Amino acid sequence: MTGVLIVGAGPAGLLLASELRLAGVDTVVVERHAQRPGFVRGFNLNARSLDLLARRGLAERLAGEGWQVPHAAFSGLPVTLTLAGTHTGHPYSLGIPQTRVEEILEEHALRRGADIRRGHELLALEQDSESVTAAVATGDGEYRVRAKYLVGCDGGRSTVRKQAGIDFPGTEATRFSLLGDVELADPDALPFGATTGPGGAVFVIPRPGYVRIITSDQQPPADKDTPVTLNLLQSAVDDALSRHIELRAARWLTRFGDAARQAAEYVRGRIILAGDAAHIHPPAGAIGVNVALDDAFNLGWKLAATIRGTAPAHLLDSYHAERHTAGAHVLANTRAQVLLGEANDRLGPLTDLLTRIAGHPAGNRAFAETITALDTRYQMRPDADHPWLGRLAPDLELTTQDGCTRLAELLASGRGLLLDLTGGSAIRESAAGWADRVDLVTAACPGHPELHAILLRPDGHTAWLRTAGHGHADGLHQALQHWYGPAAPSDAVSAAPIRS
Repeated sequence: MTGVLIVGAGPAGLLLASELRLAGVDTVVVERHAQRPGFVRGFNLNARSLDLLARRGLAERLAGEGWQVPHAAFSGLPVTLTLAGTHTGHPYSLGIPQTRVEEILEEHALRRGADIRRGHELLALEQDSESVTAAVATGDGEYRVRAKYLVGCDGGRSTVRKQAGIDFPGTEATRFSLLGDVELADPDALPFGATTGPGGAVFVIPRPGYVRIITSDQQPPADKDTPVTLNLLQSAVDDALSRHIELRAARWLTRFGDAARQAAEYVRGRIILAGDAAHIHPPAGAIGVNVALDDAFNLGWKLAATIRGTAPAHLLDSYHAERHTAGAHVLANTRAQVLLGEANDRLGPLTDLLTRIAGHPAGNRAFAETITALDTRYQMRPDADHPWLGRLAPDLELTTQDGCTRLAELLASGRGLLLDLTGGSAIRESAAGWADRVDLVTAACPGHPELHAILLRPDGHTAWLRTAGHGHADGLHQALQHWYGPAAPSDAVSAAPIRS
């Protein structure tokens, strides 16, 4: 018996395990592969992911190991989307292998006490009103795990999603590409970036000791799972360029399409989906791992509160409401990038219009924030027009009785946070009934003298705030009840920690 069984030890599963353990929830992760793959699927963490990970003290370590590029990836337009001036504390894309991200997340989850079992494959599951029971196979036999909740983080072909009977509507792939991590016999034979020939284009991305080559699969087989060979990639490159470019020493060869699908339900009873199990989309914009991390960060605190019994009845459903909408936006913008990348005269006027908009500083910033999800804004209760409400709060510089700190440091505990920036007692007294779930911190914020108080969810999104002309105590009570449930009895309140 465990609190949560997570199926899949990719980025979503590992971050979710860390978040659940931070809240004290017993967590088991099963992963069918005995070892992490020897190839690297992706190399990009975007600004939104780094901002989220900074709220748990992980971003700086990752940033120190990768290379920082001050713009966002976008396909189909001949423009560079700069991240300078966007609403982020990390105005860059971080080049870092996904395998290394997973290693760091796994170390973090293990330090917090997660039970990660590699070489353990989910065979079957069934749920009732109180739990989910899973049959798991290992090299030594089978066993069963009973969990209060089961989360499928097991990829686009998710066994969890299929066995739960959750629909996966969307569009089939209509075009396919070949990807190969290979060496060039002549390193100067192809420049980095796109090279166009009579038969198509070949895109080359530099990697340490090799290159990643992507080109169109003009005649994919009827069975799209047919393994890609080096000879097939070689022929596709030669056909596209009408000349021979010798490829050798393949590390990874695969085929991918432009299918776009999204689970109809992210939550069905006690079964939940996150990451690629919940959505697949074209790889344009290098967004995949980032959406998975966003899902896990949104889900972790909500699922933990549900298991502890402190969550309001609707809290877990808000995971579907918020992240299904966000996932739909990802599918829309990646499909748009694929369309813009087509050599189609009909799309020429649209491409020209969007290029002109992206050439304007405000338009460029809007594009960058949209495709990196920096513009993510969740519906709050009560709702209002303040630009911070529902968005990830900036990493404010603060001064407390103990000295200087930052907002991200105060969120590292994974609890809610109410900042009183006036020094009075009214905010503290009105929120005292939630001190067992929400840290009450008195601080000064010289950079924002107009800000009197701010309530943050554990994921750093602003749930309520007060300025000179905005917010009131009734709104604070509504927000606390909406996200954290009823106020605690007075004996629980008196035992809760209060920080100044």
